[in-house]
Amino acid sequence: MSKDIRIRKGLDIKLVGEAEKITVEATRSNINAIRPDDFHGIVPKVMAKLGTEVKAGEPLFHSKANDKLLFPSPVSGEVVEIVRGAKRKILAFKILADKEQQYKDFGVKNVGTMSGEEVKDHLLASGCWPFIKQRPYDVIADPSIEPKAIYVSAYATAPLAASYDYILQGKESALQAAVTALSKMTPGSVHVSAGDLSSSPFAKLTDIQLYSVSGPHPAGNVSVQIANIDPLNKGETVWVVTPQDLVIIGELLLTGKFNSERTIALVGSSVKTPKYYKTRIGAEVSTLVYDSGVKDENIRVISGDVLTGDNVKPDGHIGFYHNTVTVIPEGNDYEFFGWNKPIFNKISTSRALTFSWLFPNKKYELDTNTNGEHRAFVVTGNYEEVFPFDIYPLQLLKACVVNDLDAMEQLGMYEIAPEDFALTEFVCVSKQPHQQIVREGLDLMLKEIG
Repeated sequence: MSKDIRIRKGLDIKLVGEAEKITVEATRSNINAIRPDDFHGIVPKVMAKLGTEVKAGEPLFHSKANDKLLFPSPVSGEVVEIVRGAKRKILAFKILADKEQQYKDFGVKNVGTMSGEEVKDHLLASGCWPFIKQRPYDVIADPSIEPKAIYVSAYATAPLAASYDYILQGKESALQAAVTALSKMTPGSVHVSAGDLSSSPFAKLTDIQLYSVSGPHPAGNVSVQIANIDPLNKGETVWVVTPQDLVIIGELLLTGKFNSERTIALVGSSVKTPKYYKTRIGAEVSTLVYDSGVKDENIRVISGDVLTGDNVKPDGHIGFYHNTVTVIPEGNDYEFFGWNKPIFNKISTSRALTFSWLFPNKKYELDTNTNGEHRAFVVTGNYEEVFPFDIYPLQLLKACVVNDLDAMEQLGMYEIAPEDFALTEFVCVSKQPHQQIVREGLDLMLKEIG
C-alpha cells in the first residue's frame, strides 16, 4: 500500500528542450571512459594496466582503502590510455571497445535463496557495489556497516530529467530481482518513491514500501524523501540506489553479466531533436550530441542535469551515474545595464525586476550565465523558499565555511547531500558555490568524525 508525500517548498525550472519519448540506438562509441572522480573520496589502485584486454565487468581498479571495492569496465576491449593529471593523479581509464561485446560470467543467482552476506559478496565481486551510496556523507556505501533502510527515488524532478517511468518500461523483472536482493541486506525496508503510481514500473513489485511523491523540485531528491519517511539521526546509516542502477544489479543477478547499457535522455535548448538514446556507461557524448545535431556553435555539454551535472565538453564521456546529457548555450555574453530593466526571459523567485511569476507554465531558453558575480552572503530569505528541509540552510552553509563541526551536526548536516543545495545555489543573489561548500563540509565531517 502506498503512502503520499507532498512537498510544497521548491522550484520547478521549466526549460526548452525536453526529450521526446522516442528511443534510438546511439552510434557505437569507440572509446568508453571511467573517471575515478565520479566516485567521491576513492583513491584508485590500478588493476588493468595499459594494453590489458578486459571483458565487460572485469575490474579496472580498486579502492586503495578497501581492495574488495572494485570498479568494473563498462565494455570489453583494450585499455588504451590511463589519463593522469597533476602529481600523477589518475583522471580516467579509456577502453577501446570491441565491436562484439564479451562479458565476464559471474553466474546466475537465485535471489530467493541467497543470504544478505551472499548478496553483498556477489555485488562486491562483480563491481556493482559502487552503485550503492550512503547517507550520511553521500559517498559509496561502507559494506561493513548495516543500513537501517534502503531508499530508491523513482521520481525525477530536476530540469529536463529523464523520465523513469519511460526508461524503465519492460525492466520489471530486473527491478524485482534487485530490490529483493537489497532487502536481504537491511533489517528495515526498501523504500521506493514514485510519481504517478498508475504508470510506475514499481507499482506491482514486492519487497518494497511504495510512496507517491508530488511537489516541485527537489521533491525527487532522495534526501527529501528520507526526511519525510524516517529522518536520519547521528549514528544511523541508510543506503541509496538510483533506479537505472537497480536494473544493472538485477540483470547481473538474472543473467550473470555486468550489462552497462543505459538509456540516456539527450536534452536542452541547443539540441535539434531531443530524444532518448541507448548507449553504455562512459560512452562519448559526441555519439549522441552530433547524431541529433545542435543549433548553436558556442555550447555547454553537461553530463547530468543543469543544476548538478558535470561540464564534459563535446569530446567528453557520460558520467558513471548519469542518465541525462544536457546541451545549452554557453553564457559568456553580458547585458548592458541588465540589472536595471524589466526582465521577461529569465527565472527568478524575486518579483523585483523579473516577471516569471506571471507565466508559471512558460518554458525558458536559459544559458550558463550566472547574471552576477561572487560576493559575501546576503540575507534575503530566498533560500528557505526553495529548501523543503526542516533545516536552516544559510546557517548550515556558514557553519561549513568556517568548519564548525558542532554547528554542522546540530544543524542537520547528516541528512543532506550537495545536490540538495542546487536550488539554493541557483537562487543565491551572492553567487556562492553552495554545492561545493556542502561537499567540503561533508568531507571534513567524514575525516574528523567518520
